[in-house]
Amino acid sequence: MNISRVAEQGLVLLGCGKMGSAMLAGWLEHGLPAASVWVIDPYPSDWLKAQGVNINTPLPESPAVVLVAVKPQMMGEALPAIQALGGGDSLFISVAAGTSLATFENVLGADTPIIRAMPNTPAAVRQGITALIGNSEASDADIVLAEGLLSAIGETVRLDDETQMDAVTGVSGSGPAYVFHLIETLAQAGEAHGLPPELAMKLAKSTVAGAGALAMAADEHPSQLRVNVTSPNGTTQAALEVLMHEEEGFPDLLHRAVKAATNRSKELSRE
Repeated sequence: MNISRVAEQGLVLLGCGKMGSAMLAGWLEHGLPAASVWVIDPYPSDWLKAQGVNINTPLPESPAVVLVAVKPQMMGEALPAIQALGGGDSLFISVAAGTSLATFENVLGADTPIIRAMPNTPAAVRQGITALIGNSEASDADIVLAEGLLSAIGETVRLDDETQMDAVTGVSGSGPAYVFHLIETLAQAGEAHGLPPELAMKLAKSTVAGAGALAMAADEHPSQLRVNVTSPNGTTQAALEVLMHEEEGFPDLLHRAVKAATNRSKELSRE
């Protein structure tokens, strides 16, 4: 991560909740000086106060980056605080769900370089994945800078079009909750078949975490990994006949779940 320009000109972080804190912790660990960071947050945490960053103080005139990390509901009251920085050399990066590039351009000016990003909650343990898209003013160098900053919380991917952001929300943005529910229900199923609750939960958590790690590390496609562990007429095949059922299994269920989240994302961005 190239932090020299950011260190020299400064970084403004609007909102420092869980996502903002995870990013800030990563940047500081990567060597960004605390004195180069300005945080605007009405309720700064004790952790934030202990980091040595500038909190709720006058902002630099032309920071390298302004990163918007407030909840979408707070966006309206938060934006005026950074409006004066629009239309200049500052790159704006938003990790606020459902807030379009056009919304930012209306407030900051269409000549402002803006990048919209969608991270997810595993960012808290540096295992997130963030999708990025820039407006017409955002240069390749701006995108690279944004990728460098967001790599502090995990992987990044570039989108071709902002319309893809709703589906990204349905897959990776909301997706961790689907996996948490899988762990929860897998453990409950283990309990139902005679396992003590703590043991069932430990088995479920480790199985999902381990399978995810194997899927990330392996060269084979996940479908091949599935085949690799499925012996003919064995236990896994018996389970997969239930899970892969066309009308009642995962294919239809997850398709409907992702569709519902994607459609809701579209609705929220219009409200």
